[in-house]
Amino acid sequence: MVVERIENNRIVLNVNGIDFLGIQCLIDYAKYLDATTKSKAQPSQVAQLADEVSRNWWSKNKSRLLQ
Repeated sequence: MVVERIENNRIVLNVNGIDFLGIQCLIDYAKYLDATTKSKAQPSQVAQLADEVSRNWWSKNKSRLLQ
């Protein structure tokens, strides 16, 4: 993997041999870091909120998806 920092604080990753799921996990983690950079919330609080959102979403949508 080659990581390059270019103008305007942009980063370019050149990867070989990593499956799509691995790349998606990396992108998701980078988005998480970007979204929480200025947050005062603890990681455990963020995880708890994410779990709550997922449970609520599933409660509202499971009947539609399990037909």
